[in-house]
Parts: sequence; structure tokens; C-alpha cells
Amino acid sequence: MPYKAWMLGFSAPAYMEVWIETADVVDIQNHMYPRAMSGIASMIRTPNNTGDPRGWPKRGVIGSGKRVLGANLPQQIYVRWQSLVEPQTYQLVIKIPEATREIMRKGEKVFCEADGKWITGYRSSIGIRLAPGGIAKVWVGGGCMTPIEVATVKAIIDPRGPYEGKSGGHYRPLSAVSKAYVEKFGVPYDSWK
Repeated sequence: MPYKAWMLGFSAPAYMEVWIETADVVDIQNHMYPRAMSGIASMIRTPNNTGDPRGWPKRGVIGSGKRVLGANLPQQIYVRWQSLVEPQTYQLVIKIPEATREIMRKGEKVFCEADGKWITGYRSSIGIRLAPGGIAKVWVGGGCMTPIEVATVKAIIDPRGPYEGKSGGHYRPLSAVSKAYVEKFGVPYDSWK
């Protein structure tokens, strides 16, 4: 791996709030990194229902996340999350094939508009966008580089509910902005196929 650590990030469509209970990584050396990421997925929060949650972004999004320190490149990522607008708890395993790891290892000459310099960049980040209905889309990207879509995965419902059944069925609260949007427009499930 030509860099010290890779990043794992999460995002969600506008208003479609997500709470990540856990994202556990197994790297190519079979080392496990439990809770490599957890918490809130990044999401555009626009007031007055002016955002549009429908569909996938034209350019992949890495989202908020953490560097997975000490890990080699991943072979799989397990994610369990609460889709707060439904509410529903989902889980899935994303298999990361060798072809994706090769993309992450490959350096490319790219121009950074931010500072006007040419660099050798790496797609050292994995971005996972979590949508209602349990759909996850995966990109790899890096600074000054165009993200590449590498997978779309359908999760299954975790029958235990939130927090593996340890919360008495109680989900994290939905924000007032998201609640107002969903009450007015609903959840556009068909836009994330």
C-alpha cells in the first residue's frame, strides 16, 4: 500500500438521515478492525425543503469518515445502520475485490485546482452512500481525483432492530428538518435502484 492509511467515509441523500451503528473492516491480512467507523453519515442539510434527495450523485461522494489506521487494504466491510426516515435497521457485507484494491494502489498524475499543482494522487478513500430501502453505493476516490464507482449492494433488514435489539426498538431521533421533508414529500425509494 503506497500510503499510511486509507479512509472510510459515509454519506446519505439529503434529508435521508442515517445513523451508522458499526462499520467493521477485515483487511487483506485477515485482521479485523471493529467499529472502524460509526455515527452520523454526512448529508446535505438544506432548510425549507430546497434539497433534492432523489437519485445518486453524478460524481461520487466519500462523505464523513475516519482513517483506518494500521489496516491494510480491505477485503470486506460489514455495515449495520439505522435508516432514520423509515425507520429500519439494515446490515450488509461489501466485498472489496482485488480489482478495486488495484485501483486504490495505482498512482495517477492529476492536476489539483485548489493549489494549481500536478501531483501523483491515489484513490485512498472508500465512500459508501446509504439510501433508504437498504441500498448502498460504493466509490473509491482521493484528493484531486475523480471518484470511481465500484459497487452497488442491497442490504438485508436486521430483524433484531436497532442496536442489535438492545434498545427496545427505539431508533435515534429524526431531525425536525428531515421530518418536515418526509412528511411533505415522502421517501423516493424508486430513485435509488
